[in-house]
Amino acid sequence: MAIELLREIRLIDPVAQVDRRATVLLDQGQVRAIDPDPQALPEGTRVIEAAGQILAPGLVDCYSRSGEPGYESRETLASLAAAALAGGFTTLALLPNTQPAIDQPAMVQNLRDRWAALPEPSPRLHLWGALTQGTQGEQMSELAELATAGIVGFTDGRAIRDWVLMERLLDYAGPLGLPLMVMGQRAATGRGPVLEGVEALRLGLVGVSAAAESSALATLLELLRDRPARLHVMRLATDRAAALVAQGKADGLPLTASLSWLQLLCDTSHIDGRRPLPGSDRPPLPYDPSLHLPAPLGNPTDRQALIAALKTGAIDAIAVDHAPYTYEEKTVAFAEAPQGAIGLELALPLLWSGLVMTGELTALELWRSLSQRPAELLGQTPQAIGPGQAQPLIRFDPAATWTVEPAQLQSLAQNTPWLGHKITGRVVQTWLPT
Repeated sequence: MAIELLREIRLIDPVAQVDRRATVLLDQGQVRAIDPDPQALPEGTRVIEAAGQILAPGLVDCYSRSGEPGYESRETLASLAAAALAGGFTTLALLPNTQPAIDQPAMVQNLRDRWAALPEPSPRLHLWGALTQGTQGEQMSELAELATAGIVGFTDGRAIRDWVLMERLLDYAGPLGLPLMVMGQRAATGRGPVLEGVEALRLGLVGVSAAAESSALATLLELLRDRPARLHVMRLATDRAAALVAQGKADGLPLTASLSWLQLLCDTSHIDGRRPLPGSDRPPLPYDPSLHLPAPLGNPTDRQALIAALKTGAIDAIAVDHAPYTYEEKTVAFAEAPQGAIGLELALPLLWSGLVMTGELTALELWRSLSQRPAELLGQTPQAIGPGQAQPLIRFDPAATWTVEPAQLQSLAQNTPWLGHKITGRVVQTWLPT
C-alpha cells in the first residue's frame, strides 16, 4: 500500500469532536501527519484530490445476523464480510441465532475459526452468546462457560417469553460482567407487522400496541433496579420506549440502548408506496416484505422521537441488524414474510442522505452513533484520529451515485426496499490496521 496524501478531505472524528477540512498523509493506512508541509512529502507519495469526500473511523455494527452456519443460501461468512467492508463496517458483532446456535464455547470457536479462514482483509469479528439454549427462550445456556469463551455479551435476539426466566438470567449473568442485550417487547403481544395507529388501520394490517414494547421495557427496568446487571435494550421502536430509556438513564441504571437504522428512515406511511424512500426519488413497492422488521415499523411521530433520542444520547447506537433472506423466503404476503432486511452496504449512504443532508442529524452525531458508541458497547476504547494511531479508517464519497442491484451488492441477499433504486453515497476506500 502506497503512501497517500488525501488533499482537502473532510475529517470527521467523533472521539475528538472534529469536523473540518484537512490534508491527511497516510502511510500503509495509518495517519502519518495531518496538514503536513507540502514541501516535505515522502518520495512517491500518491496525491488524491479528495475535496468533498470524508475520512472517518471505520463503522461498528453492534448486531447483525449471518446465514452461515445453517443458512448459507441466505448469506455466507465470506459474503457477509465483503458486504460489511463495502459499506464501511470494519467491526461486526453477530447474533447467536445461527444453526446451530452460538450457545456453547465450541460454537464460539467454530465461528472464529471459520472467520479466520476468510481471505484478508476482513472486518474484526465479535460474537454474542445465546442467553438460552438454541435461543429458544426456554432453558438457560451455560452462561459462565460462554463468558470464558470470549463473547461480548448475551442475547437471544428475540422478544421476551418467560419473565421468571428473565429474572434468573439477570441474576446469573449480571455477576459475569457482560451485558445482556434484550429486545424490549412481549412475545405474546408482538405478532403484528406494524405499530398500531391510523396508518395501520388504513393499510388493513394488524397493529401492535406501543404497550407491547413500553410495558416490557418498564418491567425490565424495574427488575434491573434490584440486580447488578448491565442491560442493553435492542431494536427500540416507539416514542414511549425512548422516553423510558431516558428516564432509566437519568435514574442511574446501568442501561444502554440501540435501534435499527431502518427505524430512523422509514415508518408506517412508507408501506403502501405513497411516499418516496429517503435517499431515493421513488417510493418502495407497495407492501414490500423487506419493510416487515423484527421491531415493527412505528408511526411518523415515533420516528421523529427516535431521532431526537439519538441526538440527546438517550439512544446510544444505530445497529444495522442485517438480516439476509432468499428471494423465495421474502416473496410472500407482507405480514407472512420473515422479519428483517439487509443493510450493511446501504446504512451509511442512506442515513447520510436521509438524515445528515436534511439537517436532522449532524455528521458527528451520525458517526458517534455508527462508530464510537457501538465500539464502546462492545468493550472497545475508540481513539482519536492522529499520527501513530493504528485504527480502521474509511473514505466515503457522499456524491457517488450507484444503483442498488445484485451486480452492485456484495451480499448474497437482496431483501431491501431500495432494490433497483439509484442512491448517492459510497465507501471508496477502507484501511484496516495490520
